[in-house]
Amino acid sequence: MSPEAHRAHSASEAPDAHRPPEAAELVHLTARDLAARIRARELSAREVVQAHLDRIEQVNGAVNAVVTLVAERALDEARTADETAVRGGPLGPLHGLPVAHKDTHDTRGIRTTYGTPLLADNVPDRDELIVERIRAAGAITIGKTNVPEFAAGSHTVNPVFGATRNPYDLRRSAGGSSGGAAAALACGMHPLADGSDMGGSLRNPASFCNVVGLRPSPGRVPSWPDIAPWSTMAVQGPMARTVADAALLLSVVAGPDPRSPIALETPGSAFGGPLERDLRGLRIAWSPDLGGAVPVDREVGDVLAPAVTVFADLGCAVEETCPDLSGADEVFRTFRAWQFHLALGALLETSADRMKPSLVRNVRQGRTLTGIDLARATALHGELFHRVREFFERYDALVLPTSQVAPFPVESEYPAEVDGVPMADYLDWMRSAYLVSATGSPALSVPAGFTPGGLPVGLQIVGPHRGDLQVLRIGHAFEEATRYGERRPEWRVTRPDGRVPGRHESSGASGQEPRR
Repeated sequence: MSPEAHRAHSASEAPDAHRPPEAAELVHLTARDLAARIRARELSAREVVQAHLDRIEQVNGAVNAVVTLVAERALDEARTADETAVRGGPLGPLHGLPVAHKDTHDTRGIRTTYGTPLLADNVPDRDELIVERIRAAGAITIGKTNVPEFAAGSHTVNPVFGATRNPYDLRRSAGGSSGGAAAALACGMHPLADGSDMGGSLRNPASFCNVVGLRPSPGRVPSWPDIAPWSTMAVQGPMARTVADAALLLSVVAGPDPRSPIALETPGSAFGGPLERDLRGLRIAWSPDLGGAVPVDREVGDVLAPAVTVFADLGCAVEETCPDLSGADEVFRTFRAWQFHLALGALLETSADRMKPSLVRNVRQGRTLTGIDLARATALHGELFHRVREFFERYDALVLPTSQVAPFPVESEYPAEVDGVPMADYLDWMRSAYLVSATGSPALSVPAGFTPGGLPVGLQIVGPHRGDLQVLRIGHAFEEATRYGERRPEWRVTRPDGRVPGRHESSGASGQEPRR
């Protein structure tokens, strides 16, 4: 086939070929725009839900992001939502918007597997709090998004559903653990997504898939039920294609709840307004590698270097520096292992041979922790908090790479090395994210450019204690100045084997384009 014919064939087989332009554009409208159009009755909820279900049918076979679909239920709920709008009933801020929930978030009447064969047929009898709040705001559940087994690690693959592939290159990882959510957002399968983050699970997949992920301050989004309700290491939060949409979802899921002992009192409505802010005079700390504490691949560093100029052009004073994060590694790994043992320790007695080995090792590590270990980690945690608190008395934000690498091959569990430095385990390459987790600061990943090979790279914006709104405003300004998030995946050139899929090929999680 000639190059000209090859290009023509590729274009004809793109998922949006032969469809009205309006339908292709609808699934990439912002959540705020869609919600406004539904409220104004320019679009019906059923139209919006159907368009996103069509999109899932077109592209999910290649990406494997949405793993459980409830299409008929969603259309029934959309019909009811339209009837409510016609009657002039009260409409929530997410009225009529389709959402797929992370497969570690319990959903009433919908299979929730946690990515493990041990729960492959699990159907909860109630929604957990974050799902409850999203649905109460008018969103319509369309399904569940893929995760690693028990959300362990930042590469989304499990024995139940297989791997989620990166929309920008199906041969690459979508990150994790909220990898299905990030990939689905990038593809236009739904406009908003929920996720969770202990060591980077909202931020790393956002970086890999060119979307936005916010790790909120602990307690900002209350969690229930929760086996460790006093813990501040794991949080839940929003993902979206724009910072404003992430703030919209945060406005719905944030706010106090008596079921969470660490829930913050600030109402979610505090995050629902405009994010525009003049950044002139802000003091930005830029750290390309946390003072040498984390190796960063050169191509990632090269992509992010121009961010310094962006902030300077926005009127910020930028200085290369970072806080002293001594002890953060021990704090994170100790409390993570303890929490994994708390949640999964009982399974070691009955099902260790049915869990992924790296997860079993982490749970066993938690089992061996002593009171001395926990006491030391607690003391280090307090010292870390105060050093970071004092750092943010001098700076308004810290910016650094979200991930130390660009998306890696989907067949790998994790990168074997970063910038020539061997990685000891499947956590090591996530240090730029998990060291920040240990500080308790809010952190946002925002699209920041692409490698020469076309792979997305995210910039991490970290704020002071409970400075979530400040982080969102800075991220919004960076987004508006750069607009990297507007670059969409080019489906006609992405298949794992490099070939252009044709109509005769069947769909499936193997990375082939689905039949239309």
